[in-house]
Amino acid sequence: MVLRASPFPNGFVAGIHAIGWALIVPCFWYLDRVIAVCKSTTKERKERQEEECYLHPLKIFFGSIFFFIFFLLTAPLAFLGFLLWAPLQACRRPFSYHRVEPTSAERETNRGFEQTGKASFTFASANLCLLPDSLARFNNLGHTQQRAYEIGKRIAKSVVRPNVIITVESPSSCGPASPSDSIIPRAYHRSEPTESSASSDGAEEPLTEPSSSQLNYNENSNKQGQSDNKSPAVLFSQRIRQQDEEPWEVSPFFPANIDILCLDEVFDKRAAKKLTNTLKPLFGHILYDVGVYACQPPCRCSAFKFFNSGLFMASRFPVLEAQYHWFPNSRGEDALAAKGLLSTKVLIGQNQKQKKVVGYFNCTHLHAPEGEGKIRCDQLDMVTRWIGEFQAAHKQPDEEVVFDVLCGDFNFDNCSPDDVLEQNHSLFEEYRDPCRAEAGKEKPWVIGTLLEQPSLYEEDVNSPEMLQRTLVTEEVRKQYISPPVPKQGVPLVYPEPGQPWIGRRIDYILYRETSISKLCRTELEEVTFISQLAGLTDHIPVGLKLKVSMNGDYDDE
Repeated sequence: MVLRASPFPNGFVAGIHAIGWALIVPCFWYLDRVIAVCKSTTKERKERQEEECYLHPLKIFFGSIFFFIFFLLTAPLAFLGFLLWAPLQACRRPFSYHRVEPTSAERETNRGFEQTGKASFTFASANLCLLPDSLARFNNLGHTQQRAYEIGKRIAKSVVRPNVIITVESPSSCGPASPSDSIIPRAYHRSEPTESSASSDGAEEPLTEPSSSQLNYNENSNKQGQSDNKSPAVLFSQRIRQQDEEPWEVSPFFPANIDILCLDEVFDKRAAKKLTNTLKPLFGHILYDVGVYACQPPCRCSAFKFFNSGLFMASRFPVLEAQYHWFPNSRGEDALAAKGLLSTKVLIGQNQKQKKVVGYFNCTHLHAPEGEGKIRCDQLDMVTRWIGEFQAAHKQPDEEVVFDVLCGDFNFDNCSPDDVLEQNHSLFEEYRDPCRAEAGKEKPWVIGTLLEQPSLYEEDVNSPEMLQRTLVTEEVRKQYISPPVPKQGVPLVYPEPGQPWIGRRIDYILYRETSISKLCRTELEEVTFISQLAGLTDHIPVGLKLKVSMNGDYDDE
């Protein structure tokens, strides 16, 4: 079964919706600029210190008047567009699907199971804060469209990077080093972009599509040990992994050959389009604009959704089934967005017995405000139930399930006393969290994923390389990672004597083994904290690599 691209049942409805939205956009844009011109990021305030002091007040005064006048002029058209747009949300499927026809069967399948019964799968998750520009500035992030374009470029440059494994033989070390500890050739000749290129006011340069030789690196996640002789630039890892140490790293790149990518807070439709256009040469299947709008449930005025869920999924594998649910218990500002759960079933290929091989991938974004753990726990209950219902409805007897992954921004961590309810949720009995030692205690190498917003543009964190150095140094990291949240009225004593300081980790990638085929065995290959989006978001992306193989009973089946 192939999902249709349009979220609407036919072209006529889609056309009416497009007209309605086109009438709304100018008014929405002018309102966005009215607020944005009055709200500056710390980077912009620092740059203004070199200007004449009177220029900025004049810019605010005349700019806000100019944009407000045009907001009023376009408001009647926006109202007419709203009358066309809002009723059509009742018949809109809650996501758009972009599919690129594959150039070969191998590009969309993993030949590992068919040939050897073994394969590695790589996943990544990142919160991008791609809100309308005015709202993003309250998180100290501006220039949403330029950030979306730059984020897409950086991810694309990582995905096509060759993945090299170097074997090290010495008296103190034996066996293959991990890709992160290797010498990694870069797939591009130009230097890494910095944050300043994302927030400049210049025109956006077109992204050059990767060549066919570069795309081949993404065609099979098992193709390792290949190098690019045309790329002499190298990167040395700052951390030497010891023998028997758990497989983790802090990397200035996204993992090479990502199979499925989950992005959160891609609320802005234009930003979602930019990401789609940039990533589609590498990921043939993209779900974006995920969520519901207007009155929900339809024809009721109980809750009006101004924004979608912000979820964005890019997959190298075909999406066979997809289902979205929105959380009905959101409150406050979170109730304006249709946060929820996106569940998908993807086609991996075939195994040696010619049975279909599939995987389940789920992404979510939970309630944000601190101190409201009960709401998040209820949402975790919904997530568990909806995933179970989705998998039961779409399970086929002739299929082998090789992975079941859940990821996203959970908005709670495993070290804050304020998050004790969520830390003890039964979800963590079903899904394995590789960073978690037990409820309320992280493993000692965890660093956290939420950055302090006021310091996003400090020298120590404003480039991928600088952020990587900062994250691997505990004393420096404390200044830039958000600390644990104390319980109200109770002083926080943290960390305990002899324990490392660990910041808030609210971005998760979990995996479950009980729901996959009994013939499969899962092995954790690597957990990655990624610094590549330094200066472009207030979160640290995370990556997970799983090795899946059939056990010995497979041949005797």
